Amino acid sequence: MKKLASILFTFLLILSCSEDKDDNVSQVSTTFNFTHNWEGTLVTNANFNTIQYINANGEELSIEKLRYLISKITFQNTNGKTYIIDGYNLVDVTNNSNLSFSSVTTIPTGDYTNVSFVFGFNNDDNYNNNYPDLNSTSWNVPEMLGGGYHYMQLEGKFIDNTTTETGYAYHAIRAVDNSGTNLEFEDTFIEVNLGEVTITNNATFNIEMNIAQWFKSPNTWDLNVLNNMLMPNYDAQIMIYENGQNAFSLESVTQ
Repeated sequence: MKKLASILFTFLLILSCSEDKDDNVSQVSTTFNFTHNWEGTLVTNANFNTIQYINANGEELSIEKLRYLISKITFQNTNGKTYIIDGYNLVDVTNNSNLSFSSVTTIPTGDYTNVSFVFGFNNDDNYNNNYPDLNSTSWNVPEMLGGGYHYMQLEGKFIDNTTTETGYAYHAIRAVDNSGTNLEFEDTFIEVNLGEVTITNNATFNIEMNIAQWFKSPNTWDLNVLNNMLMPNYDAQIMIYENGQNAFSLESVTQ
């Protein structure tokens, strides 16, 4: 009887170790790298503060600030189960910081029908003063516009129609109409879908943003008309949302 119990214990121990090993192998980490370009030409903060880009409307412009928020990275597998990566990341191209985001949350290896992330915060996450680190970076939206947080700040200078160097502030937030008694909102966060992927090992997703797209389509952006005070401009925020649908793309996945 003791011999049988010993054999059974040994079998269970081996099975347990085998299961632990399989679990360790099947759980992998993910990293998201963000790079930026202007119609295929690499853009870094070394290219800032010089008027050298031409938008779809023919205006010459520079970039002096670019930072934006990504959140809710989500993996959906072939069985319909979703895995959401904890945390969010404020990509700050100006200061060359947070261009890469790695989470402690792991996911199983396997086939995924879609990988996505949210540009900005969705409504559930877009709380007033809920994130001390974002509060300390002046990322808040004023209460008169409904509070919450920015999605993007893109700033620089452009040559206006009087050939004068003029500043622009292309800021994306949740669209709000504050013309009436009560604030009325429209969702303008963007769910960026990266498509199918098979995960076999620790994976790095290389994501590109084409900055020119924010000025391009479906709305050709006229900086002479829309250069500042865009946050309280409901129609401008809808246009930003529409242009941002194709601003991001998956360049590659390395494993």
